[in-house]
Formats: sequence, C-alpha cells, structure tokens
Amino acid sequence: MAAGGRWLRSCCSVLRRSFPILASVRQRGLVGRSGQWHQAVGLGVALCAVPVVEQSSGSLSNDALIRRAVSLVTDSTATLLSQTTYALIEALTEYTKAVYTLVSLYKQYSNLLGKMNSDEVDAVWQVVIGARVDMTTKQQEYLRLESSWMTALRLSEMAAEAAYQSGADQASVTARSHIQLLKSQVQEVRLLSQKAETKLAEAQTDELIKARGEDSSLPQGVLGNSDDDPYLRED
Repeated sequence: MAAGGRWLRSCCSVLRRSFPILASVRQRGLVGRSGQWHQAVGLGVALCAVPVVEQSSGSLSNDALIRRAVSLVTDSTATLLSQTTYALIEALTEYTKAVYTLVSLYKQYSNLLGKMNSDEVDAVWQVVIGARVDMTTKQQEYLRLESSWMTALRLSEMAAEAAYQSGADQASVTARSHIQLLKSQVQEVRLLSQKAETKLAEAQTDELIKARGEDSSLPQGVLGNSDDDPYLRED
C-alpha cells in the first residue's frame, strides 16, 4: 500500500510539471481509505480537464467537414429566403390591391365630374387622398421587405456558390433551384403590380383631362402639373 501511494504521488508530481492545468489539484496524504479516495478523485478530475484529440482512421477529413458545414449554411439561407419571399409577395399583393382601389376611385371621380357641387367634389376628393395615403404606406412596406429579400437572395447565391466550390454538388444544385423558383414567384407578383401601376397612370391621365374642363367645380389644389404627381410613373 505504501509503495502504491508513493507511485501515485510520483505520477501526480509528473503530471503537474507536464500540464500546468493540473497545478490546482491539491496534494493529499494517502493515509487511510478516505485520503486514498479524495486523492484518486482529484487526479481523475484533473485528467478530465486535459484536452485529448483522438486520432482515428474513421475521422472526417477537412473537406468533408467543410461540405457538411456548407450544407447547413445552404439550408439556413434557403429558410431565410423562403420567409422573406413570402413576406414580400404578401406585401406586394396588398400594394397591388391598394393601387386598384385607387384606380377605381379615380374612375368614379372622373365620371362624377360636372355632376357634383364643390362640396361634394371636395368630399369625394378626400376619399381619393385617403386611398393614395394607404397605397403609399403599402408601397413603403413592400420596398422595405424587398430590401430584406434582396439581402437574403444574395446570401443564398453566395451559399450556393460556396457549396459548389467545396464539392457539395447536391447542396449547390438544390440551393440554385430553390433560388430560381422563388425569384420567378416574386417576378410574377411584380408584373401584376406593374400592370396595376400602368392602369393607375391611365386613370390619372383621364381624370386630369376631364378635370381641366370642370376646373370651376374642383377644390383648390386638385388641379396641377401632372409631372409633379409622384404616382405617375414611367415604366
């Protein structure tokens, strides 16, 4: 037992000199069963604190680890792109509805010109102004989300390229297919909003033409230079 105790203390001394992290382990005399137990626990805890790198023939190579990491990145960016695409499409749809609402109001307003007194014209025009404010709010919201979508799109494209460069061909192909699908969906909704904007410009032009013949019944500030109208877009 004494020889065993001396051997254990010798091992502890060597370990402390070889690994500074073991310096915190307090020496205890190996007297009695209690002393033996505490010393053994202290040594075991200290040994657990030493980082050990296991060398195994079955370990993954650096390239394999990179491909695995790239696959995780492509999955994450795909999720981000999907979510921002959904939000953008929803915002664009709401904006398009607001534009068509304004188109309808402009047409109704034009048809009523010459049939209303100044008070009625002013009341109708206030409704039109309210619809324009609503449309502008929805436009700002979709532009904000479009910026986020463009960022997510760039991240997805970068992840797809990284997957290709690292040899993760399946992840790269999947990412690029996903990108093309969502881009086409956004483009379809954009075309609908652009069509609505074209109809709005036409309705505003018709209203201005009719209004010039009824300027006596229009409230002050309604007529003006059409070039100053921020809703007359040149697509």
